[in-house]
Amino acid sequence: MSDQSGIGSRELSDADRRRIEANRLHALNLRQARLTAHPYGGGSNNTDKKRPQETAIAVGNVIKVSGSKFIDSGGGFLIEQRTCVDPKEEEQPVDEKEVEKDSVPVPIEFYECLDCADRFADSYLLATFDYKVCDACRDSDEKHSLITRTEAKQEYLLKDCDLDKRQPMLKFISRKNPHNERWGEMKLYLHIQVEQRALEVWGSEDNLIKEKELRDEKREITKVKKYNKRLKVLRMDVRSSLYDKTTHAHQHSWDDSEVYNEEEDSYTRTCETCGHKETYEKM
Repeated sequence: MSDQSGIGSRELSDADRRRIEANRLHALNLRQARLTAHPYGGGSNNTDKKRPQETAIAVGNVIKVSGSKFIDSGGGFLIEQRTCVDPKEEEQPVDEKEVEKDSVPVPIEFYECLDCADRFADSYLLATFDYKVCDACRDSDEKHSLITRTEAKQEYLLKDCDLDKRQPMLKFISRKNPHNERWGEMKLYLHIQVEQRALEVWGSEDNLIKEKELRDEKREITKVKKYNKRLKVLRMDVRSSLYDKTTHAHQHSWDDSEVYNEEEDSYTRTCETCGHKETYEKM
């Protein structure tokens, strides 16, 4: 009894398999037809929502949508087919070799490195600061280090016109201020170019050193004068009872005689105490 039921179930399962396989092939054919007609459709709901003028007609790998022809690339996107007025132009493809014939080759300019004398076409220092040194000879820590604009003006006694207006103008790069981001950006110059510009301005290194020493001396004299002035004010505040400024002021005592100058139409009188002469006019 159990064997007969088993044989019957196997016959039914084989028939079911054949029917299922036929349905599956039919569904695949329908899906393939829908994808060909609507490459970007999401099912029957999306196709029903499309307007009549947006229906797609597939002919081979060319799809026509709303009067425009697209070529199915097979990679998930469509390429719009170029329409030409002249049918002869549409038949003849564009030859890439003919386009290359019209191009003009750009000559490559080589430079000689100032350090190793090798020829090179491009480098960081050349592109950034117009300094002819290759990347192999670049020394960012010492020889080719950077210096700020403020340090360049203080250390080499340069002015704004020496950096901005004197030809050739020095190139720089801008960086955010590390002390405070809200402050203005820093201008960084190539140290060796700043040294060369200082030699152009001052003539020689000795002249630059002498000028720095002279300015240092003037700065020290100014500091001493300010210190003495502040000390004097402090003494006046502390010993105001002993230091009377009015007692040291001289009061002129003019004599009665006045000398008249006809050419200048002025009068002159003399102090009897100190001999100071004062010239004045009478209205």
